[in-house]
Amino acid sequence: MAKQLLTLPAPAKLNLMLHILGRRADGYHELQTLFQFLDHGDELTFAPRADGQIHLHTDIPGVPHDSNLIVRAARQLQQQANCSRGADIWLNKRLPMGGGIGGGSSDAATTLLGLNHLWQLDWSEDRLAELGLSLGADVPVFVRGRAAFAEGIGEKLTPLELSEPWFLVAIPQVLVSTAEVFSDPELTRDTPPIKVRSLLEGGGHNDCQPVVQKRYPEVRNALILLNKFVQARLTGTGACVFGSFPNRDDADKVARQLPATLPSFVAQGRNISMLHRKLEILAKK
Repeated sequence: MAKQLLTLPAPAKLNLMLHILGRRADGYHELQTLFQFLDHGDELTFAPRADGQIHLHTDIPGVPHDSNLIVRAARQLQQQANCSRGADIWLNKRLPMGGGIGGGSSDAATTLLGLNHLWQLDWSEDRLAELGLSLGADVPVFVRGRAAFAEGIGEKLTPLELSEPWFLVAIPQVLVSTAEVFSDPELTRDTPPIKVRSLLEGGGHNDCQPVVQKRYPEVRNALILLNKFVQARLTGTGACVFGSFPNRDDADKVARQLPATLPSFVAQGRNISMLHRKLEILAKK
């Protein structure tokens, strides 16, 4: 009998704004940010194993097998669920590392939800999100799969219905260190908190953008270039920058004018992630 294969998307996200309200005693920062998903991302394929081994068959340059968030997510779920089953995992990597669009966090969330389904653990979304938070501050938003206003270190989520425009996402060829950005003395850390309502009326900016564009000329140049066509913004701590468009044609038109040295992709914003759409279809079968 052929092995049961499960293939699921791990979608990208954008931070449509990111305010830093202050630094906490534990060194983390109090944030307010707005997450929306894109219909573009990585893809993971899972196959169950009876021997309890977790094996990721895709090498990621510079990331040892056991340090990969996918492997760590799988092992933590396995241990906490006291599950004797294992998994073979394959990753089709489309999202850049260090891009600020959630590649590693999204892969971890897809692993948690995928193996919960494959191993028939029947864990709740709340329980999976709590486990996800131990892997990274952005993992819970991918576990929950709904566009959201996030507070705290990014774990307090208020789901929102946003418009779903098309985005052009440009990928400067540089790895941005999130730790360096958050430890930069010039980072603004005292932005006053705002209410969701004023945010939906068009408020909001990214407090990390001035620091990132100063430290990384590749990001600065991408913002200057994209700003010629549309209001360009940084997502998260970068390196990716984006602009929004009312339709795909307009976004494609600008994408064609970017130089080959600045790769990009066009995707639509989504309030419910592709992962959750796929899992809903599977649940109905």
